[in-house]
Amino acid sequence: MLALCVYVVDGRPQAGGSFTAGNTVMSATPRIHLDARSTLRDLLRHPAFAGFAPLILPWDDRAYDEQMPLTRIGSLLPYHTHVDPETVAAGLNRMIDDAASGRTVFYRFYSDARTRQEPAKRNTGLFFFRGRPGAPFAVIAPGGGFSYVASIHEGFPYAVAISGRGYNAFVLRYQAGQGGTVATQDLAAAVSYVLGNAATLGVSPTGYSLWGSSAGARMAAAIGSYGAAKYGGGNAPKPSAVVMAYTAHADYSSAEPSTFVVVGEQDGIAPPAVMEKRVEALRRAGTAVEYHEYKGVGHGFGPGVGTSAEGWVFDAIRFWEKSMPPGSRE
Repeated sequence: MLALCVYVVDGRPQAGGSFTAGNTVMSATPRIHLDARSTLRDLLRHPAFAGFAPLILPWDDRAYDEQMPLTRIGSLLPYHTHVDPETVAAGLNRMIDDAASGRTVFYRFYSDARTRQEPAKRNTGLFFFRGRPGAPFAVIAPGGGFSYVASIHEGFPYAVAISGRGYNAFVLRYQAGQGGTVATQDLAAAVSYVLGNAATLGVSPTGYSLWGSSAGARMAAAIGSYGAAKYGGGNAPKPSAVVMAYTAHADYSSAEPSTFVVVGEQDGIAPPAVMEKRVEALRRAGTAVEYHEYKGVGHGFGPGVGTSAEGWVFDAIRFWEKSMPPGSRE
């Protein structure tokens, strides 16, 4: 179901199209909100998402049942649990509101020439959730076993929380089904793009963080360990913090960024014991680490709505703040 919200400009209601504010003619996308009863058709054909709507959904090159309501969207995420349709809708509505205000919500980080050479790279991009102009940024890599990209569950909800605290957040859409190396190369390219365009995007180039869940946490940790250049990105500084949710990633380097880790007690894919081994190794090396294990939840809990993990994203933001260089929070 769609809910139409209109603008009021100079006392006159507006519903998309063009309107005049003072002497300036402005164009706007209709502020048509989604809710849990909305269908995939409503999402895919929403004017706010024109040109990139399929990349919001998890799978590349898959036909969807457009009559599926968001109440069933968790069925598209086989490795994930506790997918809350209202939280999914809230993340989408945030982008709709930003687009309705004239803000760009999706950026391509590969050039047209590159995507012509490698057409699979058309399935990439960055969703931008703005915080304060000039504030540090986070890049979020959702999971999905490198088979799909769960942005709707563990990308957009994180970005809503991060931007709500005043920081800028980008959710990465990487190439699905191409394996971990290709996905990590996409993350490296995305980080390099944001840093190279920080002034235009209105973000600080210092104190950034990388967030990842499951497969996405492997990607974030790899960049944190070895830098973007190793994966084809530019000579970018390492992140000030890496936030890792439920991954069995065990590799680490001799110089790791501050690391925040969460896992579910009942996770059979990334068992707590595996995560704890890496945490202990980082602590022995002198890395600042914060570790949380949540009772009664398994793998892929995302923001943890309705579970013992609910609220962990805000704990991770506070941890990131402690790792930022002096003065970067102002």
